[in-house]
Amino acid sequence: MKTTLTLCVLVALGVTVHSVPTQEPTIQDEQFAESYLKRFFNLTEEQGTVARHGIIPIARKLSEMQRFFGLHITGRLDNETMELMKKPRCGVPDSKIARFSTFGGELKWPKNSLTYRIENYTPDMSRSEVDNSIEKALNVWAKVTPLKFNKIYSGTADIMISFGGDVRGHFISHGDYYPFDGPGGTLAHAFAPSSGIGGDAHFDEDERFTFRSNSGYVLFMVAAHEFGHSLGLSHSDDPGALMYPTYSYRNPDTFVLPHDDVKGIHPPPPSTPDACDSTMVLDAVTNLREEMLFFKDSFVWRSIPRTYTPQQTLISHMWPSVPSRLDAAYESRISDRLYFFKRQQVWAFTGYTPVPGYPKTLSSLGLPRWVRHIDAALFDEESRKTLFFVGDYYLSYDESKRKVDPGNLKKVADSFPDLNGKVAAAFQYRGFTYIYSGPYMFEYNLRTGRLYRVLRNSYFLRCIRNTFLYSSGTRLGLPFFIYLFIFHSFLFFLQQK
Repeated sequence: MKTTLTLCVLVALGVTVHSVPTQEPTIQDEQFAESYLKRFFNLTEEQGTVARHGIIPIARKLSEMQRFFGLHITGRLDNETMELMKKPRCGVPDSKIARFSTFGGELKWPKNSLTYRIENYTPDMSRSEVDNSIEKALNVWAKVTPLKFNKIYSGTADIMISFGGDVRGHFISHGDYYPFDGPGGTLAHAFAPSSGIGGDAHFDEDERFTFRSNSGYVLFMVAAHEFGHSLGLSHSDDPGALMYPTYSYRNPDTFVLPHDDVKGIHPPPPSTPDACDSTMVLDAVTNLREEMLFFKDSFVWRSIPRTYTPQQTLISHMWPSVPSRLDAAYESRISDRLYFFKRQQVWAFTGYTPVPGYPKTLSSLGLPRWVRHIDAALFDEESRKTLFFVGDYYLSYDESKRKVDPGNLKKVADSFPDLNGKVAAAFQYRGFTYIYSGPYMFEYNLRTGRLYRVLRNSYFLRCIRNTFLYSSGTRLGLPFFIYLFIFHSFLFFLQQK
């Protein structure tokens, strides 16, 4: 099951071409196919418009589409491909980078109790039939997850459900910039979990929806598919899956969620990260009083003074409301609070006790509205300011005034020489500033900007394999294994004193 929309990069010359009898496509066929590939497979204007003249970019998109649907991969607009393109289907793209796409990463609701509201009703069915179809479609997912769905009749629900379109119209807009296309074609679309329009499901009123009959489109089946998107699933390439893009009739009374969809809604548990993994990229690093905390996926290592081996545990065991795969974390020595960041939200704790009123938005802290997420953060002991790293820049934040220092937006490369990649995490320890980028940690003097050492991310995790890379410009490698062992033993001795 694909829980994120995936782009299959195919080189046209490397595709095995099967001989499939086909008629030369008409101009109308080419125009239809171009529109289809733009909508569902991210074909852009610059990539050409005529498939039959062998333009490679459009051939690649055709090959990508053919592979996704299990067709013969010809890179040409053959009869089999045109037949599938004309099948009724969901309006969510099958390509990860399509303009409509909101899927990818860890898209799920931060709660198990969700509300839904039916804003209007289709005249094709009675109100009770629509209510029954929607409730039954949501229960498909409730049976295999801890989720519960509660209907409300006013206000804004997590999942807003509506019917839009005009039977005499074409490409009718209904307020989300993704218009429907008249009878046939796309039946509905939905948005992945997020604030605002996230989770909402829209149905094309140009279609004829039915309760059970095969003479139209069974609303239960269409809705069950769309609610999969509302819960964060993308399309599956398994023709038997509910999340397959094209519509097929199934009896609502005997429908059972296929195994592929059950697998998709239950992603495999994260593997436990290895402190000695030389390729590991940490999510966040911070101090907590005398401890050092290292975050990776759903886990955290706690490095406690006088204990040589860090303790590894789940983040949820220490801070139940904090999400996994954090963007950043830091401890403020001014407020004695620990802050966690993910996307546009921030959580605050006093040690392990949540601070009332959180999570809050980044802008509520006084950060500029252009800051959409934080890559890393650290509290600078000397200036008593917090440094927030955002892309290629970092800014100085005055927590006591709850605002960014004016004119203090600086380029990371100007202050941290030899740092080539994106900043992933940062913290200070015993007067040094440590900047994490990829699998490496850079040790700086923040005042002078001098780089002292380049270390593996595992350095403070007490892993002696491949710990040093550079020290004052001198390369150190495996021949120094014994030296490293002695060095770490000496550190351990000092901690015991």
